[in-house]
This record gives sequence, structure tokens and C-alpha cells, in this order.
Amino acid sequence: MMKSENSRQPVELSHILQQFSEQYCNRYNPCPQQQKAIRAITTCRTSLQGGHSSRCNQCGYQAQAYNSCRNKHCPKCQFIKQEKWVDKLNERLIPVKHFHFVFTIPKALHTLFYINQAQCYSILFSAAWMAIRKASVNTRLASSQTGGMAVLHTWTQTLNYHPHIHMLVPAGGISEDQMEWISSRKNFFAPIKVVGLIFRGCLCSLLDKGIKDGSINLPEKESWKYLKDLAYSKQWIIYAQKPMGGVHSVINYLGRYAHRVAITNSRISDINEGQVSFRYQDNKDQGKHKTMTLHAVEFIRRFMMHILPDNFYKIRYYGIMAAVHTKSLRQQCLALIGKMNDLARYVGLTEAEVYRAITGKDNLKCPNCDRGLMIIYRSIPLPYR
Repeated sequence: MMKSENSRQPVELSHILQQFSEQYCNRYNPCPQQQKAIRAITTCRTSLQGGHSSRCNQCGYQAQAYNSCRNKHCPKCQFIKQEKWVDKLNERLIPVKHFHFVFTIPKALHTLFYINQAQCYSILFSAAWMAIRKASVNTRLASSQTGGMAVLHTWTQTLNYHPHIHMLVPAGGISEDQMEWISSRKNFFAPIKVVGLIFRGCLCSLLDKGIKDGSINLPEKESWKYLKDLAYSKQWIIYAQKPMGGVHSVINYLGRYAHRVAITNSRISDINEGQVSFRYQDNKDQGKHKTMTLHAVEFIRRFMMHILPDNFYKIRYYGIMAAVHTKSLRQQCLALIGKMNDLARYVGLTEAEVYRAITGKDNLKCPNCDRGLMIIYRSIPLPYR
């Protein structure tokens, strides 16, 4: 464990990276954004990030607190960000039931996606939304405009590479003249096989265009015709869940997905003689909870596959949920439905205030005497680099 560290758990991802990232880098030559993630996660909440010293105004107890790295792949830095994002969704989601779709690709396309991450992930988003729009043409929503909120994940429970999109779609849409809210059938959006076929066609068409214009590179010794034929011969798994309940159910559900990283510290159980053990849920075995043990370098390799390109947005909004519509069109939808959302509670609050509101714990209270307040009296500067 790195000296001068605020650590909340006995085993953390940062500890594994501190001990074994050099071996990983020597073997796999990580790209710049992977190196950036390693530096951030290993120094998160350590003196290398700077911080402050505080003293209790009652008993004189002193403590140091170190800054977070704020890297989007760091498991320590997502809690407050996730809670604030979920809270702000109150101002964005239409208060109706929502369908949950999961769009996956066959394994035959995994290498192509991995070597063209920014381009292929964007295509995955576009194809998923195109599939929803086109599938709705033959439903009650044919003459209406609906929306979607999509989240990209790239991992399985065992950290293998598995890019897929989670998309929430409201169970309805606003009419073309914006004078009526049209609800979809009670438990039905469109035939899932139809959605899957449309998605496959849209994705392959967009990939074909990118390969022809040179923006997407093919894996060595593989042709697009071979990959496309192989992909078409496999089953494309599209999952659809019946409409979820009210907007609060949707928001709570989203909170588990949106800012999730490939693995949380709570799932890592042990580091022993270069082996990392972690818990996972085996969805192929009735969701049983199991433990997997990997060599530390292999564990890091798997985690690093899920570092996204710089400035890549893994959460995207479409249709009536897009940013351009969040005020005018959304207000019209609310008026037609006759419902209002709760206002966001955390807007304008500091992270300490948000933490206190969520947990009920006052992180300014002295942990020694439980009476006084910890008052900052000195900043801890970043070390010279």
C-alpha cells in the first residue's frame, strides 16, 4: 500500500496497480489513456494528489485528507458523481414507464471494435437508436417521437471484453403536432426479433461505410466480407425487459448502470502471492455468486481493456430526451401527461453536502471526540513532478 493514503478497504484496485502495473506495462505496452488511468488510480486519495490537514476545534485531534483523482475509471471516485447524476435525471426523464433494451454484438466483431474503439462504440450507439426508431414505425408510436437514454458497458462480470448498450426508452411518445402523448401497448414495444434484425442491419451498414472511407481499420489478415459473414452466421442477442414502473424506479435502476466501472473495490477479496481473487455473479449458472482467481497481471490486463478513449461520452440521449429538447419539448410532454417530476435536490451543493444528504453522516464531525468540527488549517500541495 502506498504511504500517506486514505484507504477505506483492505484490498483495492489501487493496491493491485501499485504492486503489479510495472509488470503489466513491460508486457503489454499500454496506450496513453491506459497509462493515464494507472497513474490516476494508483495516486487517488494519496499525498501525490495533494489535500489538506484539519484539526478538531474541541479536542485538537488532527487528520489529513487527500484529494481524489476524479478519473472516470476509478472505483473510488464514482459514488458522489453517480448520485448527483441520478438526482439530475429528475429534470430529464419523462414520468412514465420505460422499456429496458440491451444491444450486444457477436464475438466475431470484438477485435474490430477493440482496435477502433471510439469509432465503433459511436456506431454501436447509433445503430441501437436507429433500431428503436425504425422498429417503432410499425407500432402505435409510428406517428410520434419517442426518446432514449443509452449507456455503454464493455465488460462481463469476469472482466472479459463484451461491448454492449443499455438503453431506456419511454413507453410512449409525443405526436407530430405535439398535441398528444401516445402510449405504447402495455407490455410491448416491438417484436424483439424485429428489433434485433434491424439493429444488425444498421450496425453492419455503418461499419461498412466506416471501412470504405478508411475511418475504421480491419484486424490484420482479416477481410470485412469474412467478418461480416461470420457475424451474420451468429446469433445477435437483444434483450428487452417489460416496462419498468414509475420514474423513481427507473432512476434508481439507472443509478446501478450509468457510472459503474468494470469492477468495484468491494468485489476484490484478496491479493496473495501475485494472485487476485474477486467475486462475480455467474449469469450462466442461475446468477450464483462465485470467486475467480487470476494472476495480477492478467487481472490488470482485463481491467485495462475497459479504459475508454479520452473525451468519449459513454452516456448519450436521443429524441425527446436529447439536450436540445430537455426544456421546450419535455415541458410539453409533462403537460400532456399531467405529471411533474421532483426537482433535483443536489444542484449547487458541495460534495461534502451531497455526501451528508445521502448518508446522513457528517464528515466534518471529529471522529475522535464526536463533538467538535474538523477545521481545515493547512493545504497539502501537490509534490513537485
